[in-house]
Amino acid sequence: MLPNCPLCKSPSNYLHTHLVRDYFTCSRCRSAFADPSNHLSYADEESRYLEHNNDVFDVGYRKFVKPVTDTVLNNFLPYHHGLDFGAGPGPIISQVLKESGYSIEQFDPFFCNRPEVLTRQYDYIACCEVIEHFHNPYKEFVQLKSMLKPGGMLICMTDIFYDDIDFAKWYYKNDPTHVFFYHPISIEFIEAELGFAKSNLCKRLIWFKR
Repeated sequence: MLPNCPLCKSPSNYLHTHLVRDYFTCSRCRSAFADPSNHLSYADEESRYLEHNNDVFDVGYRKFVKPVTDTVLNNFLPYHHGLDFGAGPGPIISQVLKESGYSIEQFDPFFCNRPEVLTRQYDYIACCEVIEHFHNPYKEFVQLKSMLKPGGMLICMTDIFYDDIDFAKWYYKNDPTHVFFYHPISIEFIEAELGFAKSNLCKRLIWFKR
């Protein structure tokens, strides 16, 4: 029996097998996802994250996250409160914004596990290269929306599973910590199902407004 979509719970179709992982695509929201039975253990996932380049002063790394930091800088002022959700071992979003005088908290289930920050509300939440790691994306997005103040913005960056992508050759699936891939219709589903006021998708950058 094929697994249901972790986002919209709809039936799925087989898509591809890469090494030991099977992938499926949702019949409704068009997302692609790895078989949940193939997910890494907590320890293996943590080890994989530690392999990343986490130098917050690296010029290339800063350029990579610029779509997220620019969105914050262009829409919010230093007195607004933000959350760097999934900050990782090198919280570059936090570092760049703090250099401009912004106030931002950090949360990461592996490297900055501070449950108390999840009980507050924020003007903006940044999720840079995070949402593709969600094992239960519906639950995660419900939680993220609940942490936004009215009019607040959830700003995400991830590779999108566009229609013209050859999944078998797509590099983004090869990272074993990447388990969920969003199609443009997935973004529309999140906006409508969770009651966001508005959403926008531009290349790799997504934002939702409460």
